[in-house]
Amino acid sequence: RFIACPQLARTVRRCLRRGAGPGPQPLLLEFAPGPGILTRSLLDAGLRVVALESNSDFLRDLKSLENSLDGQLKVIHGDFFRLDPLTKGALKPPAVSSDKLFETMGVAAVPWRADTPLKIFGIVPQQLERNRLWRLLFAMYECSSIYRYGRVELNLFISEKEYTVLTAEPGRSKIYQALTVLAQLGYEIELLHKEPWSSFATNLKNGGLAIPKTGRLPNDHLCLVRLTPQQNLFTGGLKPSNASTFIFMVKQSFAKPKSRLTDRLHSWSLDNSDKLLKALEIPKNAAMYNLYPEDYKRLFEALQNSDMFAETFFHDEVLASTRITN
Repeated sequence: RFIACPQLARTVRRCLRRGAGPGPQPLLLEFAPGPGILTRSLLDAGLRVVALESNSDFLRDLKSLENSLDGQLKVIHGDFFRLDPLTKGALKPPAVSSDKLFETMGVAAVPWRADTPLKIFGIVPQQLERNRLWRLLFAMYECSSIYRYGRVELNLFISEKEYTVLTAEPGRSKIYQALTVLAQLGYEIELLHKEPWSSFATNLKNGGLAIPKTGRLPNDHLCLVRLTPQQNLFTGGLKPSNASTFIFMVKQSFAKPKSRLTDRLHSWSLDNSDKLLKALEIPKNAAMYNLYPEDYKRLFEALQNSDMFAETFFHDEVLASTRITN
């Protein structure tokens, strides 16, 4: 677990207040606040905060802070990355039900195209960071978990390496990936701040900083990134009910990112691929890593209308991929 140093608190507060009006501020859910360094700064900015903390070592001080305030802070024992686990029966903390969490916060569901009902802030743990980002992406496309309540806004500290992947441009075969396509299509991605690793402490026993090593991507900072779901994501043929199929189609396309799109379409038993690509104005010799995120959506919607394509083709693979991600 990484903990922000006090000098960073003012910067984070300014970033999260960016674009906010002078009136009452929306509710903010902060996960893994630790000793509450950033929590206090957010409270000083006038934000109403719900702190979701899984480590019992920090709960006592956070509860004490909660009791000293007049309802501005609510502390809950729970783990943001153990929301809605695929288990039966009652959940035991730190596992949390999103329905129970949102009920406690007093946040009601709103239509997808409505304004953001909730802002979430936290530092994504470096262990299994990619998996955690994938799980959030699955939930967003399927409108499940926190996204049952609308276009929840995420403000996350993630590694510079992963931020570089999220914002990569087509044609860069090493870093333009399935995660890139799905994130750019699904979220408005805004870099709020880049902070050197040295500004963060850790509660590891050896006191060291577990900075993930990388050979080909920059990773000298943690990046505060705002991920706001796109209002127009579910237009055309893409819907929460078939989003898992779309995700798997994109992931399968990047199994061999330099392969040609025509070869991939033939592997899907699509005989009229040349006609389809002409209608979509996509070159015949285009490689999978050359397509823009919008091209993948248009391709999926066109395939949905094709007599040669059926979602059942992907059914088993989609179920397996979803289970692994969850």
